[in-house]
Amino acid sequence: MFNEFKKFILRGNVVDLAVGVVVGAAFNSVIQSFVKDIITPIISVFGGSQRFAESHFTIRSVQFMYGDFIDALISFLIVAAVVFFFVVQPINKLSEVALRDKGTLEAATIKCPFCLSEIPKKATRCKFCTSKLEAKDI
Repeated sequence: MFNEFKKFILRGNVVDLAVGVVVGAAFNSVIQSFVKDIITPIISVFGGSQRFAESHFTIRSVQFMYGDFIDALISFLIVAAVVFFFVVQPINKLSEVALRDKGTLEAATIKCPFCLSEIPKKATRCKFCTSKLEAKDI
């Protein structure tokens, strides 16, 4: 049982996921600090409040901390933009290139009308069922 667990933990996907989670958490800390120490003071300059994150309004003695919420929203938008531009878009481009290459390979092959296996377009005989292919079959 321990050997199976060890094999599972050392599998590439689990290690990659663990690294991704750790790097993501560290990146989130950097973004939180960026928003708190750079963006929020800039907003405070234009908003007139000394500490924007502590901005609130009160209804029936209940405080609604909209400044803190806006800080969290800005952090989320920055993280989402970075993930989109540096992870999602490159993966989409790679997938598009891979599919384009796959489409090129498929055009060079045909399906045998007898066994339905893929064979080169210029073949005169199927390499799987050895049926002779006529020009009309191709």
